[in-house]
Amino acid sequence: MAEALTQTYLSILEQLGEDPQREGLRDTPKRAAKAMQYLTRGYQTSLEEVVNGAIFSSDNDEMVIVKNIELYSLCEHHLLPFIGQAHVAYLPNGKVLGLSKIARIVDLFARRLQIQENLTKQIADCIQEVTGARGVAVSIEAKHLCMMMRGVEKQNSSMSTSVMLGTFRTSEAARNEFLQLIRGN
Repeated sequence: MAEALTQTYLSILEQLGEDPQREGLRDTPKRAAKAMQYLTRGYQTSLEEVVNGAIFSSDNDEMVIVKNIELYSLCEHHLLPFIGQAHVAYLPNGKVLGLSKIARIVDLFARRLQIQENLTKQIADCIQEVTGARGVAVSIEAKHLCMMMRGVEKQNSSMSTSVMLGTFRTSEAARNEFLQLIRGN
C-alpha cells in the first residue's frame, strides 16, 4: 500500500504542475504517503486492541467524565483537517473503562476520514457497547480547515456536536450536569 500511495502523491504533484524532482519535493511523495497512513491509522486498529481488557468491575454509579481530549481528524469531503476537543461521560453500570482507553477510543474513530456528526455518534456508541453504561454523553467542538481555508473562509467558526444516550437522553438533570461540567460552570 505504501508504494502505491507514494506513486499517487507523485502523480498529484505532477498534475499540479510541480517538479517532483526539485530539491524540496524529492521525498515529499514518500513523506506524504507515510503521513496519510498515520493520520488514518484508525482503519488498521481494532476496538479490541484499543480496550485491551481494561474494563474493571466497580460499584461506582456516579458520572465519569473525561474532558478536553484533543482530536485531529480529516474531513471526508475535502481531506482537510479538523481539530478540536472531545468531552466524554458515562454513567457506570457495574463496569468502568480504563481512563486512557476513552482517549484511545476517540482517536480510533478520529483517525479515519470523517464528518464530525458521525464521529460524535461513533464514540458514544462505542463507549456504550464497551461499558454497558446506563448513559453516555459525547460533545465535540472543532474547527474545520475545509471551511476556514477554502469555501466561505470563515477562520473563527467552529462546530459543536453532541450525542446523548440512555440516561443522558432521558434525564434533563444528568444532561445539564454533563454540560455544566464540560463548560466549567
